[in-house]
Amino acid sequence: MTAKHKPEKPRKPEKPRKSERRRLLVVAAYIERRGRVLVSQRRADKSFPLAWEFPGGKVEPGEDLASALVREIREELGCSILVGEILDLVFHAYPEFDLIMPVYRARITAGVPRTRQVAAIAWVPRRQLSALNLPPADLPLAKKLSRQRPKIRSRR
Repeated sequence: MTAKHKPEKPRKPEKPRKSERRRLLVVAAYIERRGRVLVSQRRADKSFPLAWEFPGGKVEPGEDLASALVREIREELGCSILVGEILDLVFHAYPEFDLIMPVYRARITAGVPRTRQVAAIAWVPRRQLSALNLPPADLPLAKKLSRQRPKIRSRR
């Protein structure tokens, strides 16, 4: 007796598994003036309450990164900025989500920073950044910046 083989049914391609981790894209500004860096303090009703951070916020769907940063600074600090080059690209795995945060050099072009959607603002000497109470994602960059020597500008 011979065994009959049933033709195998074609297998459906496996669907790629959706990542169970949420990804959050935010942008931040590095604004330095005369050796001092602008930082903002998170409100008490937000995650990481009253922690200091590089100012910025979430990127809305369809929004380009520079426009998001300009909008966030205007909303949070009430001033206008010019966005420059990327200073750093931060990746940090929080327990609930993965954070992706490009940090741009920026310059204030109009207005004076004030507390609109943040608890406080401060101009902190660059060397003291790492001593602040910072969210975990901001700390490595703050440490790196704290160790850097100031750039000497030549007068020509």
